[in-house]
Amino acid sequence: MRHYSYKSDYKNLYFHPYKVFLFLLLAGITAMFLGLTAAYGYSRWSSENPPVIIPNIFIFNTLLLAASSLVLHYANICYKRDNTIGYQRALGIAIVLTLIFLFAQYFGWSQMIRSNLWLTDHRGPSVAYLYLLSGLHFVHVLAGIPFLILFLRSAIYRMKEPVSVLVYFSDPEKKLKLRLLTVYWHFLDGLWIYLILFFWIHQF
Repeated sequence: MRHYSYKSDYKNLYFHPYKVFLFLLLAGITAMFLGLTAAYGYSRWSSENPPVIIPNIFIFNTLLLAASSLVLHYANICYKRDNTIGYQRALGIAIVLTLIFLFAQYFGWSQMIRSNLWLTDHRGPSVAYLYLLSGLHFVHVLAGIPFLILFLRSAIYRMKEPVSVLVYFSDPEKKLKLRLLTVYWHFLDGLWIYLILFFWIHQF
C-alpha cells in the first residue's frame, strides 16, 4: 500500500480542492467580463453611441496594480528562500499598493462625475458599462485584501523566533494558499489591462 505524507499531498495533488475552486472562480469571472464587454461592443455599434473616454487616472492605476502583483510575486520568492524580512515587507507593500489602487479608482469615478458622466448619461449606455466593469473589478480586488492582511498578520505573529519561522516556511498548505493568491492577483492585473485596452480601442 502506498502512503502519502501531508506535505506530499499538497506538492503532488494537481487537483487539490483549492486549485479547483480557484480555477472555477477565475473561469466564472472571465466569462462574466467577456460577456459584459461583448455586450458593450454590440450596444455601442448597433446604436451608434459615442465612445466613452477613460479617465487618465485609470491608466495610472494599471501601474499600481501591476506593481502590487510583482511585489506579491516577490513575496513568493522570499517564502521559498526563507527570507522573513523580505516576505513580511513584500506583503505589507502589496497591501499598501492595493489600497492606493482602490482609492485612485474612487478618485477616477469622482472625475467622471465632475465631468457630468453619469450612469444614466444621455449619450447612451457606454458610460454605464465603464462604471459597471470598473466597479466589478474593484469588488474583486477588494475581496482579495482580507487574504493579504491575514497572510501579513500570520507572518508577523507566527515568525518571532527561529523555530516558528521554520515551521511557517515548511507549511505546505500555507505555501499553496500563497501561490494561489498570487495567481488570483496576476489574474486581476491581466483583467484590468484587458479592460483598459478594450475601452481605449473603442475610443476610435
